[in-house]
Amino acid sequence: MSSAAASDAAPEPKTATTTTFSSLRNRNYRLFAAGGLVSNTGTWMSRIAQDWLVLSLTGSSFAVGITTALQFLPMLLFGLYGGVIADRYPKRQILLCTQAAMGALGLTLAALTLSGHVQVWHVYAIAFGLGMVTVVDNPSRQAFVVEMVGPADVRNAVSLNSANFQSARLIGPAVAGALITAVGSGWAFLFNGLSFLAPLTGLLLMRTGELHVVQRAPRGKGQLREGLRYVAGRPELIWPIVLTGFIGTFAFNFPIWLTAFVHDVYHGDAGMYGLFNTLMAVGSVVGALLAARRGKTRMRLLVAAAFGFGMLEALAALAPAYWIFVLLLAPIGIFGLTFNTTANASIQLATDPAMRGRVMALFMMVFVGGTPIGGPVMGWVTETYGARVGFLSGGLIAAAAAACVGLVLARVGGLKVKIDLHPGKDRQLIALVPREPELAAAA
Repeated sequence: MSSAAASDAAPEPKTATTTTFSSLRNRNYRLFAAGGLVSNTGTWMSRIAQDWLVLSLTGSSFAVGITTALQFLPMLLFGLYGGVIADRYPKRQILLCTQAAMGALGLTLAALTLSGHVQVWHVYAIAFGLGMVTVVDNPSRQAFVVEMVGPADVRNAVSLNSANFQSARLIGPAVAGALITAVGSGWAFLFNGLSFLAPLTGLLLMRTGELHVVQRAPRGKGQLREGLRYVAGRPELIWPIVLTGFIGTFAFNFPIWLTAFVHDVYHGDAGMYGLFNTLMAVGSVVGALLAARRGKTRMRLLVAAAFGFGMLEALAALAPAYWIFVLLLAPIGIFGLTFNTTANASIQLATDPAMRGRVMALFMMVFVGGTPIGGPVMGWVTETYGARVGFLSGGLIAAAAAACVGLVLARVGGLKVKIDLHPGKDRQLIALVPREPELAAAA
């Protein structure tokens, strides 16, 4: 195993003092962020409308899970191939194609819904089509960040991307809930399709001469295996990716759980579903802005955020009153976003630029590609045993995975858990300390 695993912090390039909005000094990134805010708002509107449309057509939480699974199944099956494409071709040109394709699919669903001809299989087919485009779009977009801002600001830019996405989540669900209640889902789909004009405009207006030059991988055989071998030999990459896989598969199934809580537990409407998503977005924006100010990306923060995220989900599942459930949604957003940005930034910073597309494809593959497994499973559990049991099981799996990966990383780094029953000012109840030399040698 690589000796890099012994370090608690991912490698950080030297940079000036980090401020919350450091990356916005870069004109190309400002264009990227502005276009992303518009399209992300449309994406959130479409997600809310899609989930509610499927629930309205079928009355089944399992069907919502199937829709989510179909959207992310291509990432599971073909995600690594998307990484190879991202490493091999100019990422800006790839994004121009993928964003245009996503816009066309959004407009197709809008036409079907507004004309009154939409059926659930149409939603399934378009969800799968979006998933196929995402296979290439996701790793290209993730890896393109470093070309816009350079390695010194990549951690800050990753956090601001998350803040951007979650800020749109504040607007999108609320607007979608109002539109669905007033005039139906079709108008939300129409806005989503048109919203992709914004990122396309931003990409076209970029100054290509100001992009940082990143070595592209030449065509060749065995590039998938090369990427997998690269990750497998580095504990600072493989274990965060493993943890991301567990959490992405079992703990991020909010479309299933929140629709079930609205429909079966609190007997609400689309407006309540939009409110739940907005509250989680508030927490996510706070988490992203806090992450943008951090100067280092520590593995202990990654594990702690994952564990806290899982335990908060479990508490929300057992909440005896509506107001308690509502109050827990923002902290769940904070911890979930903290985990996501910490994992993303630490993996990007620890990866060779020529391998970044493939590594980020693997990261996204396990994060969202596990949904075709976790979505139907959690949908079945939720439908069979109830919304509370479904939410609780996802949270407990996340917490258990965080604890196991934390112990593995501590062992690889030559650390052990120390419990001090008499904590004081300079002593912690639970701390990681170096193992004794003789024990480390025996291990």
